[in-house]
Amino acid sequence: MRLFRPLSMALAALFALSACATPSQEPTPANDSADSADGFAAAPPPPPMEDPAANQEVTEEADMTCEDKPGKWAVGQIADEALVAKVKADTGSDRVRVIRPGMMVTMDYREDRVNLDVDADNRVLTVRCG
Repeated sequence: MRLFRPLSMALAALFALSACATPSQEPTPANDSADSADGFAAAPPPPPMEDPAANQEVTEEADMTCEDKPGKWAVGQIADEALVAKVKADTGSDRVRVIRPGMMVTMDYREDRVNLDVDADNRVLTVRCG
């Protein structure tokens, strides 16, 4: 009985380790049947790598970049909804952000965004992209 226990534990460890073994990386020759010579079905080849930018459809949103000069007319004006929409359209921006005094904003640069800095009275101080 004493010999049987270590032998059974050694066999259990061997079987556990063999389950973790990696298969050989040798290429198998292609054949016409669905099964390979060892009786297992051959795995399909991986799909080809694609360049996502090559198949990307060009849309208006992808082409939108901010040009702040056409929106400079808004400086000194009250930033109401109509003005904000017109500045957005004039600058070719996809996004607009009205920044009030003391307001916390992210510092990320977005080429498709126009920023309107306003004072406490909601008058536009600057029109800038980013």
